[in-house]
Amino acid sequence: MSRRIALVTVGLVAALLLLAVVPLGFSLTSNERADFQYQVLSSADQLSARAEEYLADHDPRTAMDSALSEAAGRGDCAAVYGKALELVAKTPCATATDASWAAIAARVRSGSGEISTRDGDWLLAAVPVGDDGNASGVAVLARTADPMTDRIVEVWAWLALTGIIVLAAGVLFALWLGRWVARPLTVLGASAARFGGGALETRAPTTTAGPNEVRELSTAFNRMAERIQSLVGSHREWVADVSHQLRTPLTALRLRVDVLTEESEGETAEELAGLQLELARLGSLVDGLLTVARAEASVPRPETVRADEIAVDRVAAWEPVARERGVRLDASCKRAAEVLLGPGDLEQMLDNLIANALDSVPEGGAIEVGATVTDERVEVRVADDGPGMPAQARENAFRRFGQSSTGGNGLGLAIVHRLAAANGAEVALEETPGGGLTAVLRLPTPR
Repeated sequence: MSRRIALVTVGLVAALLLLAVVPLGFSLTSNERADFQYQVLSSADQLSARAEEYLADHDPRTAMDSALSEAAGRGDCAAVYGKALELVAKTPCATATDASWAAIAARVRSGSGEISTRDGDWLLAAVPVGDDGNASGVAVLARTADPMTDRIVEVWAWLALTGIIVLAAGVLFALWLGRWVARPLTVLGASAARFGGGALETRAPTTTAGPNEVRELSTAFNRMAERIQSLVGSHREWVADVSHQLRTPLTALRLRVDVLTEESEGETAEELAGLQLELARLGSLVDGLLTVARAEASVPRPETVRADEIAVDRVAAWEPVARERGVRLDASCKRAAEVLLGPGDLEQMLDNLIANALDSVPEGGAIEVGATVTDERVEVRVADDGPGMPAQARENAFRRFGQSSTGGNGLGLAIVHRLAAANGAEVALEETPGGGLTAVLRLPTPR
């Protein structure tokens, strides 16, 4: 953001400089040329006035020669032509006898009045001697344009230097402005990232220098963070209370039913056995609800873990259960796979996925857990060759109490989905090639 602000500010300064300096440069250049032309014409007029004393008033030519000497002393070239355009006097310059001089003198003699024109690096000016209608000759003076060119170059150099200084000042101002605006936003962004990462006690500083709007945004963020921290804390306390209040009476009820079952016979024992099953199902449902509530209330603090090692470890933990049910459970992890997850979250997700797979795969089936590394993420797959799941059922599988083909309470996949979402991961159900169901976890990597 600071870079964009700096670039925009520098662009505006550069545009203003172009709009101000370039027209000013052309204006000063035009003034220099007009001033130079005026000076040359003035010098030609002075020479014409001195020559008029000789050609029209028939005075001695001393004044005319003096004017020619002064012109030569300034580095000018000058010549005086008579009424018949004959050369009367000139400075030592060789160019004073050029054909172009005679041609411009003829134009003035014919009544064109004063004429100025460029002749290479020289500015040539010709004025009539005497009245335009009864001119007694023509005075021609040429002056090199080098001084004018030097002054124009100097003007542009000063303008360029001024522009560079102003542009440099604009760059410094733009950098300062960008940092002044972006620095508090960067600090606020870092605070939001830490808060989103699970550090609910994080607050943004409100005394950081910057625009008032940013400070107000930091204050609003802090209020929101306090509210969220309070809600999450209340949720966690509620979960703990519910856990205590539900587990205690259920445990006591199961113990009483167990005692009654042992003392009963016949139909009464059968009814109590059914009641035990319902209580076990109710206990499983309560455990699932509490697990989902804890998952929704928790805000993970991600850390780098090895998905391949965790997959192998969970397969080893569940292998005795799979062997007892006659199901083959294997791990396929060919390379290291580092992921960024909350502590224990991947273990919990794999436990639920493997448990669901064991419930759905019949005796003699197989389950394979593997971890593969892609360009941006790590994929952990739990694939089975069981009966699979229809497309409509796969779409609703991650909802609480979704229909389960295994007779479960429909909370296992909801827990997996909540933990995945909390960690910035994705979970999906796909068909296993050849039949069956594959649960795919797409997990974020540290890089």
